[in-house]
Amino acid sequence: MHDLVVSFNVPEQEKQVIEESLRESCRVTFLLDLPQAQRTKAISKADIVLSWNPSREYEENEFPCMGSVRLLQLVSAGADHLPFSRLRQDIVVAGNVGAYAEPMAEHVMAMTLALLKKLMPGHRKLSEGVFEHIDARVLGGLTCGILGYGGIGKAVARYMRAFRVKIFAVNTSGKTDEDVAFIGTLKDLDSVLSQSDIVVITLPLNKHTKGIIGSMQLDTMKKDAILINVARGEIIDEGALYNHLKTNPYFMAGIDAWWVEPFRHGEFRIGYPFFDLPNLLGSPHNSAIVPQVMEMGVHAALENIQRFVKNEEIKGIVDFKDYV
Repeated sequence: MHDLVVSFNVPEQEKQVIEESLRESCRVTFLLDLPQAQRTKAISKADIVLSWNPSREYEENEFPCMGSVRLLQLVSAGADHLPFSRLRQDIVVAGNVGAYAEPMAEHVMAMTLALLKKLMPGHRKLSEGVFEHIDARVLGGLTCGILGYGGIGKAVARYMRAFRVKIFAVNTSGKTDEDVAFIGTLKDLDSVLSQSDIVVITLPLNKHTKGIIGSMQLDTMKKDAILINVARGEIIDEGALYNHLKTNPYFMAGIDAWWVEPFRHGEFRIGYPFFDLPNLLGSPHNSAIVPQVMEMGVHAALENIQRFVKNEEIKGIVDFKDYV
C-alpha cells in the first residue's frame, strides 16, 4: 500500500474522487486538513505526492522530509515553477501533460480567428461611433507552425485542420505519426517561423526554450504573421516582442502566458505598454480555465499515479537536467 500526500486545496467532491480512485492502492492524506504538528510526519511517510505548486504548498523545512517520496505528480502541465534545488534528483517528477489540451486548443483558435478577422479593432471603431469595414483574412489555406507538438499542440492541429490549415510541427524527436506537412526539432525553428502564417507556442519553459523567440526570430517571421503563446511568457523575449509589434503594424500577437504572473511570481506585471498596441490581443492565462478544469486536471493526474502504482510507463516525466 502506497502513501499519497495531496498538498493543494481540493474541493470535498474531488477528495472523494481521489480516495475512491486510489482506495485499493494508496492511503490518501490531504495535507491542508492536518494540524501543523502532523504535517511533517505525513510528508515523511509519503512515497507519492500530488501537488500543484510545491513552492507555495510546502514550508522550506518540509522539503528535506521527502526522503521516501518516489513520485511527485503535478496537477499543472508545466514544471518550470518547481524548486528543483530542494528536490532529490532521484524523485520521478511528472507534469500533467495534455490534461488541459482541449480548452487550450479552443482558446488558440479563438485568438487566431479574432486577430485574423480584426474583431477587436472593429469593435473599438463601433464603440467610437465609426461604422467602417475592416479588411479581414481567411484562415483556410494558411500554414500554422506549432512549437511543441505534445498533447496541446496536437489538439491545436486537429482544430486547424478543420479549416484546411497546413501544419508544420516542432518537437524534441522530430518524429510524429500525425498528419503534418513538416515535422522537425528546434534546429528547424527559423525555417518553420519563416514559412508559417500562424505560430503557436505550446513548448515547456526550460533552459533550452527560455528566450528562443527574440528579435532575430521575430524578424524571420512573415510581416503579417500571427504569434500565439499559451505556454510561458519567458519563451519570448518581452522587449523584442513589444518592439516588433510596435514597428510592424501588420504583425499580430495573442498572448495568454505573461512574463510575470500571480501563480509563479505572486503578481501580474508587464515591462512594456503592450495594451496601447492595436495589434495585440491579451488574456489572463485562462486558456485552460473552464468550469470543469479541476476535475480534468485531477483525473489526468490520477491516471498517471495509477500507472506508477502498476509499474506502467508514466507520462510527462521531467528531466531535471532541462531545468537545473
